Amino acid sequence: MPHLPDLLVAAIALVRERRVLMVTARDRDVYYMPGGKIDDGESAADAAAREAREEVALDLDPSSLHELFEVVVQAHGEPHGRLVRMRVFRAETDAAPAASAEVGSVHWVTTADAHRCPPAGAEVLARLAASGVID
Repeated sequence: MPHLPDLLVAAIALVRERRVLMVTARDRDVYYMPGGKIDDGESAADAAAREAREEVALDLDPSSLHELFEVVVQAHGEPHGRLVRMRVFRAETDAAPAASAEVGSVHWVTTADAHRCPPAGAEVLARLAASGVID
């Protein structure tokens, strides 16, 4: 069986009041981190900032993003063995996130919502909770 390349993605973790921002796609109820694929020649921080702008209308300076960790798990909806490598960056902004054309709605979630997340999102929730920033 041919080896499938890992999916390289970047996402932001915006935490407020012990909850983290997640989004749902239109007509779907799966929660996922605001983020997406890292384009060729783009840094992970640049990708995270671009995706935050595209998905939740937040204008973040890539140099202000602090990398928290990388999650490496089976990619949701992909053939078995295809991994996603999600680099997660802490974002700080007082701006209100808003769903863009790419997403259906925004949600503030805790570990109680992990069952609604694909494996990468559930792992992010577990790690944020373990570090004491979300419930």
